[in-house]
Amino acid sequence: MIGEDGYFGEGVARRYDESSSDMFLPGIVDTAVDVLEDLAAGGTALELGIGTGRIALPLSQRGVKVRGIDLSRAMVARLHAKPGGGAIDVTIGDFSTTQVPDTFSLVYSVFNTITNLTSQEAQVACFRNVARHLAPGGRFVVEVEVPEIRKLPPGHRIVPLYTSPTQWAFDVYDTATQSMTSNYIEVVDGRGENQSIPFRYVWPSELDLMARLAGLRLFQRWGGWTRHAFTHESTKHVSVYEKAED
Repeated sequence: MIGEDGYFGEGVARRYDESSSDMFLPGIVDTAVDVLEDLAAGGTALELGIGTGRIALPLSQRGVKVRGIDLSRAMVARLHAKPGGGAIDVTIGDFSTTQVPDTFSLVYSVFNTITNLTSQEAQVACFRNVARHLAPGGRFVVEVEVPEIRKLPPGHRIVPLYTSPTQWAFDVYDTATQSMTSNYIEVVDGRGENQSIPFRYVWPSELDLMARLAGLRLFQRWGGWTRHAFTHESTKHVSVYEKAED
């Protein structure tokens, strides 16, 4: 049963930083924060799905005032328990619809967070919600993987992620609905545990259309936080959308 924290309840929150440890490496975090600090341009920032503060904490340490929206109280509790985390204001709620009483020069969604919205309607609503929160000239940054369906052999729906004697992980795709689930199986002391989390993968061009529906325009797109070119071989993209000046 899914609780009030969605799919990121206490069990996930407790292990999240460790299970995503590669994404916490200084080289990865610092490169992303460099870009976000630059785009904030001395203004304030709002993170969608702020989680345990992987990006928000170092960005706030650069002097950028950061607020957050997140559905999971368990994840936010870990953010607030970290040094400096208590100073970051977080509103609990669905970031596709939840509003905070401020406007921002930067709103950002990193590490595939937008795919946690499992319908096209919710993703469109997210862009419209972002537009409401952006000051004129403000930017919306989305970091998300390019859908990996090229890895699917004809007639297959499963992409393996990793295997070990005690751990297995795989994604299951439905190309008719653009839905997918990430599945994790772990055996501890002879007992198996399974977790399945739903997502909706989304194409770059589809995101661009969502942005246009919300009154935003594509400002820049890179193949990653180092701002290298986005090509047909890119496995992810960092897309920057802009709200027009009044």
